[in-house]
Amino acid sequence: MHATRDALRSSGLTSVSSDTPYVIVTSAAAMPIGESYYKSATTEPLTRRGQFTRIENYQPQRSCATALRATGIRAQSQIISNACASGANAIGHAYHLIRSGQTDIALCGGYDALCEMVFAGFDSLQALTSSGIPRPFDAHRDGLALGEAAAMFTLETEKSMLARGATPIAEVCGYGMATDLHHLTQPHPEGKAAVGSMSSACLDGGVQPNEIQYINSHGTGTPLNDVAEAHAICQWAGPHAKDIMVSSTKSAMGHALGGAGAIESAICLIALNEDLAPASLGIRSPDDACQFDLVQQPRDVKLNTVLTNSFGFGGCNASLIFRKVS
Repeated sequence: MHATRDALRSSGLTSVSSDTPYVIVTSAAAMPIGESYYKSATTEPLTRRGQFTRIENYQPQRSCATALRATGIRAQSQIISNACASGANAIGHAYHLIRSGQTDIALCGGYDALCEMVFAGFDSLQALTSSGIPRPFDAHRDGLALGEAAAMFTLETEKSMLARGATPIAEVCGYGMATDLHHLTQPHPEGKAAVGSMSSACLDGGVQPNEIQYINSHGTGTPLNDVAEAHAICQWAGPHAKDIMVSSTKSAMGHALGGAGAIESAICLIALNEDLAPASLGIRSPDDACQFDLVQQPRDVKLNTVLTNSFGFGGCNASLIFRKVS
């Protein structure tokens, strides 16, 4: 709700038409409300107070309706849930709706909040860091840390933007997806689908790998994910890999699941506008698979074109390319 309000305020929109797409994504959705329902049902089975409200608000579409009602806008809600690739999928889907001429404006983004069930699930997979410190791309990384986030965006055609005198933050210039059938929760060791999503994004936007200056990686800090993504980046970029700056901001914020791709896209926009490459924190010994320019301290550098990766359970892989507006 707050992120949607901020996106509208930032873009200068006070209203949108009722057929404007509101593309929202989530992975856990309102699972904390489901947990509250279960606790009440098991500890006080004869008490019904608040249970209907919990059932009603457990549905993801209720979150959309609440946010839209709070901002006073009418829009066409579309919900996507592709695990940890969801945030990138929201932006990519909205981008394709605009590019195909189906709409001039779209609101899009993702969210997820911490809850016990998600924590227990990742803990059972032994994916959480035992040291308590996520260290993406460190040779001694031992897992991820969970976070929570929400980020929303206003996407718009150039014609519509200019007509109302708005100022763009950046241009979405490429979106790619690929499916990894290797394993339900583990990526292919060589990151084949990751190569596919980055290559598709480049093809979609007419961008060459050597034009990408910075990658905000998926970089969870788990042993299998980071090495697979490192191999994928090197295979995709070829000899240019050594010149690409790469970092994982999950080292600072944790893994926000369905909200991750959206918040990391926002970080990419900040990086473009402030000419700043954010760092991967806590690295002591970079993994040998990192044959690229791993950013370990925030770096002032001129940026024009950046890419962000989001990979999820079930084999969902998505990549977005953003370009500075000259």
